[in-house]
Amino acid sequence: MAEARISQDEFQCSVCLDLLKDPVTIPCGHSFCKICITGRWDQEDEKRVYSCPQCRQTFSPRPALTKNTMLAEVVEKLKKTKLPDDCNAGAGDVQCDVCDGRKRKAIKSCLECLNSYCENHLEQHESFFKRKRHNLTDATGRLQEMICQTHDKLLEVFCRTDQKFICVLCTMDEHKNHDTVSAAAQRTENQKQLKETQRSFQQRIQQREKDLQRLREAVASHKRSAQTAVEDSERTFTELIRSIERICSEATQRIRDQEKTAVSRAEGQLERLEQEINDLRRRNAELEQLSHTQDHIQFLQSFQSLSAPPESTDVNDNPFSSLFSFDGVREYVLQLRDKLENFCKEELKKIFDRVILTNIVPKTRNDFLQYSHQLNLDLNTAHKNLHLSERNRVIKFTDTSIVQPYPDHPDRFDDVSQVLCRESVCGRCYWEIEWHGYVCIAVSYKSISRKGRYNKCRFGFNDQSWSFFCSSSRYSIRHNDIETELPVKPISRRTGVCVDHGRIGVYVDPSAGTLSFYSVSDTMSLIHTVQTTFTQPLYPGFRVFSKSSMKLVDESE
Repeated sequence: MAEARISQDEFQCSVCLDLLKDPVTIPCGHSFCKICITGRWDQEDEKRVYSCPQCRQTFSPRPALTKNTMLAEVVEKLKKTKLPDDCNAGAGDVQCDVCDGRKRKAIKSCLECLNSYCENHLEQHESFFKRKRHNLTDATGRLQEMICQTHDKLLEVFCRTDQKFICVLCTMDEHKNHDTVSAAAQRTENQKQLKETQRSFQQRIQQREKDLQRLREAVASHKRSAQTAVEDSERTFTELIRSIERICSEATQRIRDQEKTAVSRAEGQLERLEQEINDLRRRNAELEQLSHTQDHIQFLQSFQSLSAPPESTDVNDNPFSSLFSFDGVREYVLQLRDKLENFCKEELKKIFDRVILTNIVPKTRNDFLQYSHQLNLDLNTAHKNLHLSERNRVIKFTDTSIVQPYPDHPDRFDDVSQVLCRESVCGRCYWEIEWHGYVCIAVSYKSISRKGRYNKCRFGFNDQSWSFFCSSSRYSIRHNDIETELPVKPISRRTGVCVDHGRIGVYVDPSAGTLSFYSVSDTMSLIHTVQTTFTQPLYPGFRVFSKSSMKLVDESE
């Protein structure tokens, strides 16, 4: 025990502040590491005066260094019992309140003494108070916060009335007749609440992770959709530009053809007119010459032949009729350009306005009903245990011994009590169903199997369909045989208890890749939204289990 109580700080060299190495003693009695005091005195050789680094006593001449054998043995033993470096208190550690010099890391705090102790001093504390056990706790730097400022006693009672910690004396004073329990009892109660809170947080984390995943998928889908739209737009406008270039080329060719025809025709007329002019000039020259002749007989004989005019071009043929101006064509082309630009701007605005409106999710039931579609069940798909009534809008499950007289058909579900609608979902679509018992509301590709393996036919148990299950205890969603129970439950708004019936609204937007299910009452309450990519047309489908039924709701109901 004596060795355990030795403080290592007492055997530190005052020069290097570390445990003594090869200790030597100088005339004043102080001891240092041999290398430390030698180096110190080597610096003082020029002064010929040597001093003790601790007491400042001077010596001259330089004293001889004597090894302190006893101190060296103590230091060696101390090295063997030296605590590891991680026992020294570091940043954030609770320090031992008893250690002198370098503080050790405390491992326990005493709620009686209000001190924290390292391992060595804890042994001394335990030895001193072994007959009177003190209340120890893990080392904490919050000891003062655990003590009553009024009575200087441990805060070990919780006052539920004032929602604060108090000491035992407080229960007899200002907190008398209050609802109090021990801190441990309150901890036990809060521990149960903690578990519930953790469970709630876990559920919320799971839901938010699903929301995060759906949002990521929605962002990815949005990016893919935008990229596809850009590529399609560029391709379409490129084709439009090429089409306009072809039309431009055709217009140029037609102008050139008309120009060629008109010029060719005019050039023929030019040639004939030039020939006629030449003939007239030649005849006129002969007449001029004849007018000067003195021979009357020659004049009369020649005048008869020269006075007849040469053959003329067709005077009824207007030589300018084919040489019209193309200024009108230019005006029409400019008007066509303006009309085309205005048309493109207006149509492009309509397109984007329509896209923006498409991305706005309806809020009220009237908003949803704008996308309501009349659904008709396809009797060729109905299982023979499904009875359809009220203009094929009510679906009931009959006893397995009672089958409907439906003829055999390749589209009929043979093993699962399901039915599909005839119409596929075109664009945004909304419909409502009243349900009783245990039912399944689904959308499916038409390519879903009707025969063969069970899971290949059942809605939600394959990659061809998505199903929403309603029962008296829960809602769940299933796709590709992965089921997710939804936190929302079929609860009556009036009584607050679970019910085995209700009305469900289904809203699907294939272009946005969303399939949403709503609880319909006075308001629309979103139950769940599936975010995915639909690769084929969707068909509404329904599955009814034993003693259950469902009804397709008319828009007016």
